[in-house]
Amino acid sequence: MTLYPNLILEALSKVRYPGNGQNLVEAGMVEDDIRIEGNKVSFSLIFDKPNSPFIKSVVKAAEAAILAYVGEDVDIKGNIAVKVPELQPKVEAKLLPEVKNVVAIFSGKGGVGKSTVSANLAVALAQAGYKVGLLDADIFGPSAPIMFGCEDARPVLEEVDGRELIAPIERHGVKLLSMGFFVDKNSPVLWRGSMASNALKQLLSEGNWGELDYLLLDMPPGTSDIHLTLVQTLGLTGALVVTTPQQVALADAIKGIGMFLDEKIGVPVLGLVENMAWFTPAELPQNKYYIFGKDGGRQLAAELGIPLLGQIPLVQSICESGDSGAPAATHEGSLTGAFFRQLAQNVAEAVERRNAELDPTKKVEITK
Repeated sequence: MTLYPNLILEALSKVRYPGNGQNLVEAGMVEDDIRIEGNKVSFSLIFDKPNSPFIKSVVKAAEAAILAYVGEDVDIKGNIAVKVPELQPKVEAKLLPEVKNVVAIFSGKGGVGKSTVSANLAVALAQAGYKVGLLDADIFGPSAPIMFGCEDARPVLEEVDGRELIAPIERHGVKLLSMGFFVDKNSPVLWRGSMASNALKQLLSEGNWGELDYLLLDMPPGTSDIHLTLVQTLGLTGALVVTTPQQVALADAIKGIGMFLDEKIGVPVLGLVENMAWFTPAELPQNKYYIFGKDGGRQLAAELGIPLLGQIPLVQSICESGDSGAPAATHEGSLTGAFFRQLAQNVAEAVERRNAELDPTKKVEITK
């Protein structure tokens, strides 16, 4: 008996999909990949969602139909692949069309220096010639205004193409917006999750970010409505996870990485940054004291198969620089500044690799 694709399609037209009552062919569920090798037949069925309750029964029905209507000697068992459309976050298309890369900077718990890493990474990228914006997305504990020395700044509205947009504050070559600019710095923000999420959307959509190579999102620690809002509002290029070497921080970092890699979120993790990797006293710059443990971030990155993009030491000058409004990365000749410049280079390379994976036919070039 000679087998050919139309015989297979005719048999599959006898099987109805319970979800809509149509047969598999008219429902467009049969992938155009029917392969015939002697008596062996293989092809793919497309389902609208990975958790469809009908997948197993439909596959069995398709096998039975081919055996019944094409021939009992057809080798079909186990040869039907199941495909679902690639899951992507629900995003508002082109919310920020002039922003090339959006990178979320995340930590599983507070106190690991995520905002310090965010601020210094933004400055180091700007020093490297990139156009950079930083959104302080920690609605309840904004710290970017302090770190950039602009606590008293108040963004103004400016008209752009008939719209009134919020003009970011610019410091050290970085465009900056934070909820800290709009609330009393001495009063707590007592908002429910929906209010915080809406405020964040407004800063994103109504900020006059203009052309940017990188928009960094300094996210609040943990997992919350705000994280889901960012994922659903923007098409994130990827996430950068910040942790310290100690086990309690690493355990929370794992949860955060799992959140981004969940099939419903689908945000790639660009890499991990181990902050406070060791303590170095100013008077003994060559000494390293591993007060929070040694190489915990490096080991976690290796276990999870993600890049370790940087190890940042615990140095008093980093804290002092943030408190004074001049992040350590602004001190170009300093040793601490060199750590952040190397981190910026590693992050830029990780982003380019990610973009190349999305479009391997061309090399990604980011305008400097």
